[in-house]
Amino acid sequence: MAEYRIDDLARAAGTTVRNVRVYQDRGLLPPPRREGRTGVYSDAHLARLRLIGSLLEKGYTFAHIGEFLQAWQRGRNLTDLLGLEEVLTTPWSDEVDDYVTWEQLEELFGDELDDANTATALAQHLVVPDGNRFRVPSPRLLHAGSELVKAGIPLSVVLGLSAQLAEDMDRSAKRLVQAVADHAVLPLTESYDTSLAEVGELINRLKPLAQLAVDAHLAFAMERTIREVVEQHLQLGAAGTAAS
Repeated sequence: MAEYRIDDLARAAGTTVRNVRVYQDRGLLPPPRREGRTGVYSDAHLARLRLIGSLLEKGYTFAHIGEFLQAWQRGRNLTDLLGLEEVLTTPWSDEVDDYVTWEQLEELFGDELDDANTATALAQHLVVPDGNRFRVPSPRLLHAGSELVKAGIPLSVVLGLSAQLAEDMDRSAKRLVQAVADHAVLPLTESYDTSLAEVGELINRLKPLAQLAVDAHLAFAMERTIREVVEQHLQLGAAGTAAS
């Protein structure tokens, strides 16, 4: 398990040392282990900081976050709670952020990279300004978009498809998560004897299953749709030939 000094912890969590101390003062972050006069933090503290940051971004107040944590901790093991937080805040994707310059983006998208398309890409967080370069949260999406543009699809259309796909995935994820919450997580957490570690293990087991389900349905849908579109074009071509 990694160990952090307070400045390293703050940097890894994308926050400030001042915020770390504020969260500790408010009882939201457990105290560090002491090595002499130095506080040593762990991955569990990093997971807690990321959870706090996520909840604050969603509009929760310190009071709300404190109530949430207290409710989970009441009668529960703190180690299990921190373990669950780590499960909840660990990215599902194995992608690693990449960085590109404006010149590299121009090489990928050429003249399609006008002001309107750039503004749309920034709004969708497909690229994020980072000093004199751009952070790319999903290199796969960036390069998939580049290949579609090279195939002749306008970048504005590609960006529209990306936004629609993101909305579709959000709806599907909510339905899937709600079903899991209602029929798997809720019955499990209703038992006082259930440890939070068990809940975390359940979520970890569901991660690859969700990915497999999405991949399988997408593959079937693409196969059906491509066949239908090709057949329609062939029929139109045949009708046009017969008419002439």
